[in-house]
Amino acid sequence: MQIREFAPQDWAQVWPIIEAVVRAQETFPYDPALSADDAYGMWVEVPPGRTVVAVDGDRVLGTAKMGTNRPGPGSHVATASFMVAADARGRGVGTALCRDALGWARRRGYAGMQFNAVVETNRAAVELYRREGFAVVGTVPGAFRHPTLGRVGLHVMYQEF
Repeated sequence: MQIREFAPQDWAQVWPIIEAVVRAQETFPYDPALSADDAYGMWVEVPPGRTVVAVDGDRVLGTAKMGTNRPGPGSHVATASFMVAADARGRGVGTALCRDALGWARRRGYAGMQFNAVVETNRAAVELYRREGFAVVGTVPGAFRHPTLGRVGLHVMYQEF
C-alpha cells in the first residue's frame, strides 16, 4: 500500500467510498443527500491543506484530508478526516492514513491535531486515534443521530505535538 497525493482522476474511486460512508450515517456528520459535486468541494483540500489516497496498485483503498482546524488564533492546530473502503477496513489503511496526516502536520509546524466530531460508537476509529496518541478531551452528549442507536455522543479528540 502506498499513500500519495490525490489526483483528479482518483475521484472516480474516492467518491464511492465517501458516498457509502456518508449514506450509512454511522460515522460522519455529513448530510446523507450529499452530492458528488458538493463532496468534491468539501473533501478535496486546496493548499496549504492536503488530500491523499491510499492505493494498492491502481485501486484506491481509502482517503484523507487535512488542514488547519480553525483560522486566525486557532491556526496552529491541524485537523484531518479519514475514510476507508468497506472491504479494505481492518487492514491498516486507516492507521497508515492517520500516521501520514500526523507526519504532515508535524512537518508543517502545527502544535497539535484536533478531531472535532468523532462518533463515540465508532470504536475502530476511537481506538485507532488513541493508539496514535490522541485523547478524548470532551464529548458532546447526543450530538450525533445514529440510524440504529439513536443519539450518541461526539468526541473531540486532541494530540499535542
